[in-house]
Amino acid sequence: MRDWSQPIVSRRTAVQAGAVGLLGLGTNHLQALRANASESARGPAKSCIYIFLSGGLAQHDSFDMKPLAPDNVRGEFQPIATRTPGLEICEHLPLLAQRSDRWGLVRSLTHPTNGHTLGHLFMLTGRSVAPPGFSGERQPSSIDWPSIASVVGDAVGRTRNNLPPAVVLPERLIHWSGGVIPGAYGGMMGTRRDPFFVEATSYGDPFWRGAYPEYTFHQLPKKTPTSPSPTVFQAPSLKVIAGVGSDRFDHRLELLRGIDRQRALLEQSAGQEQYDRHRETAISLLASQEIRQALDVTEADAATQERYGKNSFGWSLLMALRLVRAGVNLVQVNLGNNEAWDTHGEAFWRLREKLLPPTDRALSALLDDLQDEGLLDSTLVVMGGEFGRTPKISLLPSEYKGPGRDHWGATQTLFFAGGGVRGGTVVGSTDKLGAYPENNPQTPEDMAATIYSSLGIPATAAWHDDLDRPHHIYHGRPIAELF
Repeated sequence: MRDWSQPIVSRRTAVQAGAVGLLGLGTNHLQALRANASESARGPAKSCIYIFLSGGLAQHDSFDMKPLAPDNVRGEFQPIATRTPGLEICEHLPLLAQRSDRWGLVRSLTHPTNGHTLGHLFMLTGRSVAPPGFSGERQPSSIDWPSIASVVGDAVGRTRNNLPPAVVLPERLIHWSGGVIPGAYGGMMGTRRDPFFVEATSYGDPFWRGAYPEYTFHQLPKKTPTSPSPTVFQAPSLKVIAGVGSDRFDHRLELLRGIDRQRALLEQSAGQEQYDRHRETAISLLASQEIRQALDVTEADAATQERYGKNSFGWSLLMALRLVRAGVNLVQVNLGNNEAWDTHGEAFWRLREKLLPPTDRALSALLDDLQDEGLLDSTLVVMGGEFGRTPKISLLPSEYKGPGRDHWGATQTLFFAGGGVRGGTVVGSTDKLGAYPENNPQTPEDMAATIYSSLGIPATAAWHDDLDRPHHIYHGRPIAELF
């Protein structure tokens, strides 16, 4: 077993002064890693891909349809049969319907908020109560619960090649007002245990939505966009800048080592240790051909792009697959920018034309590749949003031309696949209106516990704060009925 008290890459090597520029990254891209003193016992999964649908997917129009409900509840879509007898889902998810032997559903996830900000915090941290002192502001804070990604990154430890154990892509969730949605960060664990963020999107007008460039729409149809529809999806370049060959780069590293040796006696603080870990990550990414290839998804071969979809949803899930191949333990994929799934109006058109088709296509391609490469059993896939949508259809005529559904924390459906999940399994149910859990309710705590357990994190595990005080990781029970 490796001695984790010694860094994988010399702490005083590559990225000092302008060396970060070789990566095409700013220091804001470099998040802290934490070494684990020992390897924990492994669960059935080695990795988890957590697909987050910011805005809230309507359960009635996807995985928990109510065809016998009144007109103002059931909506416009029809259910279709899946490969699993008796299991029906939305007609606009035909590819997933053909693959129901690989996935299961939890139709009874519930928590007590209808608010976007608190809902994000609940579902990204696996805690369904606000932390003490939480003000509801759109700004991550040191009093927030730590994200699931941060907990996993801390508990599982470094991956091979010194890669980040937890990655969030393809963007941070930034509210249209400019505030940063809390929940995805280290919170009480400290910023050094934030996950690593890969930021590949550029929207201009914050109200652009959908899987651009193929499936873009404007959130406020009665307002004129302030910028053209986005087209560029590009992860931070990990290529050495033009004219810097490998020999020159190696020479530059040697110069940096010399500078670092002169500074060695001055670098004793905890802050310096954190920065050193940042630099280790940067040079590991630059040195890894596998990671450079993983992030360069828009250059994938034509057949692969056709299967995933040549759009931001497809590229994001392809990037997640490649990072799992490389050994990253948890990849959170924000499938659409902040509140992309917030279908208050024109809901059925948006779901039918812009949101469900690229999701169906990309997620099905991901499941196929995980299966074909022998990675499905060792990769847990989880998909959900910050809440569901109201049973009753409504219209906001001041903003939208067609009806939609409002926020609804009382229930949503979670999607699970891989990692030992029994295909065709449905856990829990909702009442005839799809409003409340009818049996076997589950919580964000149970969802998080399922992820932790699948990754082999012991039920007695804890994380420690800066004063070395232990904090429980588990606050719920794994959803055993899925497995």
